[in-house]
Amino acid sequence: MTDMFRRPARHRLFGSIGGAAAALALLVAGPTASAAEVNLYSARQEQLIRPILDTFTAETGIKVNLLSDSGEKLLARIQAEGENSPADILLTVDVARLEQAKEAGIFQPVSSKVLEEAVPAHLRDSDNAWFGLSKRARVVVYAKDRVKPEELSTYEQLAEPVWKGRLAIRSSSNTYNQSLTAAMIVANGPEKTEEWAKGLVENFARKPQGGDRDQIQAVASGEADIAVVNTYYLGGMLAGKDEAQKAAAEKVAVFFPNQDGRGTHVNVSGAGVVKTAPNREAAVKLLEFLVSEEAQKFYAEVNQEFPVRPGVPSSAIIQSWGPFKEDTVAITRLGELNRQAVEIMDRAGWR
Repeated sequence: MTDMFRRPARHRLFGSIGGAAAALALLVAGPTASAAEVNLYSARQEQLIRPILDTFTAETGIKVNLLSDSGEKLLARIQAEGENSPADILLTVDVARLEQAKEAGIFQPVSSKVLEEAVPAHLRDSDNAWFGLSKRARVVVYAKDRVKPEELSTYEQLAEPVWKGRLAIRSSSNTYNQSLTAAMIVANGPEKTEEWAKGLVENFARKPQGGDRDQIQAVASGEADIAVVNTYYLGGMLAGKDEAQKAAAEKVAVFFPNQDGRGTHVNVSGAGVVKTAPNREAAVKLLEFLVSEEAQKFYAEVNQEFPVRPGVPSSAIIQSWGPFKEDTVAITRLGELNRQAVEIMDRAGWR
């Protein structure tokens, strides 16, 4: 264990993670932790969240010290820091990570009427250990010039031979695909889900590689005809300044699977208050702010995500794809089934 973890945590500066030493030096927690600050461990890229955090500070006077890294590394860091961790909030971008944090005893329950009224029950933990802050749908994108929308129907149908050599998708190590597979277990049971996963593997146009934007570009270039991606990646490509990515995104269209049944699978980014939070009151205020109309509009317009708060509109780009029916299964189930989903994907040869 490093010297950083042996020193009394409330009298030390953070060490650097990923070259962010300057930002981490801000996260100092002393015995008299100020109620006018909150320490946020975030798996979101800083540029996607810093503007709304600055707005929170301007409105409340509460300073937000931000530490950004992957959800896996942040969870491990909090565990290593133990009871002296200066972390107040852990924010991650997938329900599987949220459930892992809960199972590890990282979170404490939060009783907040504001949060409970703003976040629908199926998008938050049943014990109020964490709350969804934004949502995204995992959809099929297809080549406009090679696929007709009437050829598509359900996630299950993607495993049929008609798509052999035509499907692009990320690897099984990706938590978004793990949560989708968990949703398939909820809907169809483990045996049928394993058959489905094997069918998907048979239909891969190439070995899984890259992120969701890469899958979209594979369809645009003709390497694949369809891909499974999160909506906000396509929205970001269309709204961004990269002309090559925008051109690729314009070659595909969105299809929402399972509209005649349970609905399209959705996932969340979400956050919870750390059990040992030194600034608990400020942490709860920040969570409540992140589900306010102001913050939810930010998620919609800047991040191209769906607000979790009912009544807040999506961005113009997202709205252009039309309304859709979403699967309202309690999202905590997807986190609980993560391990089983990974085992099924491994047996199916999904790498």
